[in-house]
Amino acid sequence: MIRKFIYNLGEKIRNPSLKKQYNFLKESEKWSLEKLERYQLKKLKELLIIAYENSEFYRQKFDEQQLDVNDVKSLEDLKYFPIINKKDLITFTSKIHTNLNFKKTFLASTSGTSGESLKFIREENADSFNRAAIQRGYSWYNLNPWDKNGYFWGFSFSFISKQKNKILDFLQNRYRIFSYEETALKKFIKKSHKAKYIHGYSSMIYQTAVLINKLNLPKPLHLKMIKGTSEKIFESYHSEIKKAFGLDIINEYGATESGIIAYECKEGNMHLNMEGVLVEEVDSEIIITNLQLQSFPIIRYQLGDYISLAPRDKKCACGMNHLILEEVTGRIGENVYGMHNTYPSLYFYYIFKNLSKREHLNLNYQVIQNEKGKLIFLLQDKIDNIQKIKLVNEIEKYFKKDVNFEIIQEINFSSSKGKLKNFISKINE
Repeated sequence: MIRKFIYNLGEKIRNPSLKKQYNFLKESEKWSLEKLERYQLKKLKELLIIAYENSEFYRQKFDEQQLDVNDVKSLEDLKYFPIINKKDLITFTSKIHTNLNFKKTFLASTSGTSGESLKFIREENADSFNRAAIQRGYSWYNLNPWDKNGYFWGFSFSFISKQKNKILDFLQNRYRIFSYEETALKKFIKKSHKAKYIHGYSSMIYQTAVLINKLNLPKPLHLKMIKGTSEKIFESYHSEIKKAFGLDIINEYGATESGIIAYECKEGNMHLNMEGVLVEEVDSEIIITNLQLQSFPIIRYQLGDYISLAPRDKKCACGMNHLILEEVTGRIGENVYGMHNTYPSLYFYYIFKNLSKREHLNLNYQVIQNEKGKLIFLLQDKIDNIQKIKLVNEIEKYFKKDVNFEIIQEINFSSSKGKLKNFISKINE
């Protein structure tokens, strides 16, 4: 099969350890909870020693609190170590990086709920482990990574970016959509008749389902999985999506810094990726330790989401013993309403990520919508006229003339209470 050959060749070049990681995860998914936690403790001890010996940031943190990494005897002992947040990762990026040498690394970048930009080095082993965790989830739905798939992701307008996306999409047997416009959605739906799965922004998958049902379009018949990522899957989405596609939407939960945290099985339970992350629930908030990442250790990281873990004794009919994530309440993806059209709120992510990547303009932001067709962009920074023009041009690329907007500078976000969201909508529909 040509698609399988192309994928395997690309995987071998980019992620040579992926297959080994995947085979391990397929074996460990049969483990008991006790064996999984023994593995977690082993990896935690290794990680703490590596962080202390090779990361200036963690050595200083642990010494300040007189913590000895060799004293850790159980997973419970992790609670004595300090909690870190996104601000720490951004402020002390260079000090957090370890001085270890890796054969192959990748530059990872992310933008959080406040719009703060983070870039860090991730070694190939950790990158491959994360991809293997996703592939394990696919295997639960009898899918291969080279199967034809539709992708609600990736908004770019430059010629080079478009060509790069075309190449990546070809290698991964993928097609994608770039807008909510009816013509684009119809084209995407038509292609979906040959796809095995679709994935991406849950809000866009929902909008596509609404269109299918509204126009009574034929359902794609060969889909095995519909996966929502990056945004909360609202309860109202399920019935509409099931009606349109004949399948319900499932959840993949993760972050660039943490890797895959949980993946939903066929029984509807989100199993923690226990081999990759150690999850704590502290005052209903998720605290993450990435057990696989050594180039940029993530230890007791305050991700910013509110969660609910199921009791330890809850069993899943799928047979896996991995702990279950009952609910994620903090990741809310909302629609942006123009005067005529509707847009995904993650447009803001791409607007500011493009400015960071192309213009080296890193802005902390929050966007507020009080009424349709109007947006207020709040910036923590003060920008000059040239930078403002660049921001305006980027906004207009995504929203054209469908929204009026105001830019307010030098806003103090630290005075906000609770989790700072990058988009707040006061429109109730």
